[in-house]
Amino acid sequence: MNLIKIIFITLFALYLLVGMAIYFFQEELIFLPEKLDKDFVYDFSFDFEEHFIEMTDGASINALHFQSDSSKGLILYFHGNAGSLRRWGEVAEPFVMLGFDVLIMDYRGYGKSTGKRTYKKMLADADKLYEFALTKSPENRLILFGRSLGSSFASHLAGKNNPSKLILETPFLSLGDIANRVAPIYPPSYLLRFNFKNHESLNEAKCPIFIFHGTEDNVVPLESGKKLFETLDSEMARFIVIAGGGHNNLSAFEEYQHEIRNVLLNE
Repeated sequence: MNLIKIIFITLFALYLLVGMAIYFFQEELIFLPEKLDKDFVYDFSFDFEEHFIEMTDGASINALHFQSDSSKGLILYFHGNAGSLRRWGEVAEPFVMLGFDVLIMDYRGYGKSTGKRTYKKMLADADKLYEFALTKSPENRLILFGRSLGSSFASHLAGKNNPSKLILETPFLSLGDIANRVAPIYPPSYLLRFNFKNHESLNEAKCPIFIFHGTEDNVVPLESGKKLFETLDSEMARFIVIAGGGHNNLSAFEEYQHEIRNVLLNE
């Protein structure tokens, strides 16, 4: 009996220790930033302006505004959880070639952006960027685009504003849904300090929603994207599956290129 009790106590202690590690070190698990010096000079093939958006808590959010020769609208793009604008700025090129302006920011602690990350502050940063975007484009020509982690911020904005459309690439139902797949024995509602819930954010969305997901995504499983789609009004949402697509290579597929073009140009 004593041996059983010792084993139980040991396992419970281990459970608590792992849970505490996940709770306190989850930023390192979720966010994988590349940091850049303040004087780093971006180099892209299309014209752009660099901006620093100041937040009330003293944080500074770095953003790039790419401009086309004759704009069909502005894409407000939220990137994934790794890297910085040094790399992510390149995603603007195909959109600019289609005739769209692109505004994209680095999250707190990414690239040249500064500030302590919290759930509420990151959503507030997205709100501020949306306000800035409206100084560059009328809302009825503004398109929200969120990739992976960025789907959280794009969904948040779509739920409280009136953009022309929302495009989500490899999105998830919630970070809790992803956490349940990795560590199902821990309740995400208690464990996650950054439990972005896309399905709740989109409850109030009024714009058309387009979800792109690959069948071979081993980071955000196709099933999580399907779950998100199933919470949406089928008349305003469309789920586009890219056969063979993974988490980071959808743009390499001809079907993806064809569908993105159709969505953006209303073809």
